[in-house]
Amino acid sequence: MAERRPLRADAQRNRARLLEVAERVFAAKGTSASTEEIAREAGVGVGTVFRHFPTKEALLEAVFVCRLRRLADEADALTSSTDPGTAFFTFFTGVVEQSATKNALAEAGIDVQRVSSEVRAHVVRALGSLLAGAQEAGAVRDDIGVPELLALLIGASRTAEYASEDRAVQARALAIVLDGLRR
Repeated sequence: MAERRPLRADAQRNRARLLEVAERVFAAKGTSASTEEIAREAGVGVGTVFRHFPTKEALLEAVFVCRLRRLADEADALTSSTDPGTAFFTFFTGVVEQSATKNALAEAGIDVQRVSSEVRAHVVRALGSLLAGAQEAGAVRDDIGVPELLALLIGASRTAEYASEDRAVQARALAIVLDGLRR
């Protein structure tokens, strides 16, 4: 099997730029946005898009993986907070508030189960650490584990998307979920 050579610096920049632009475009226009539009906004040719991502689905999945990594990194960073309860609820609220505009990726049928085990493990570990810190601080119920946390994050995110036209409903629904998590 041939070894993959590392990408040249300009190719790495193009790939990163494509992922950044694709996330923004998919969030704004949904998954029906074209690869041509993404290429144009990224300042590259459509051939460059397909050199990095052979299909639109591959691009969607790469954007999703980047988003999951970023969320896991944010959770990791918050685990060192001196106030683990506030850190936990800030993270949960931030994920839900972002989701109303970023669920285009979920609409595409991309599921966390399809991403690499390394990325899944990073997400589970980071969320577990953040949750454990909040539980040890007495801020979050002890009977909640990572599977329940993930289900609640996804459910609250879907609720935010459903109520996207009514900020008051979004806020009340999120407050109900957060109250259910508190000890």
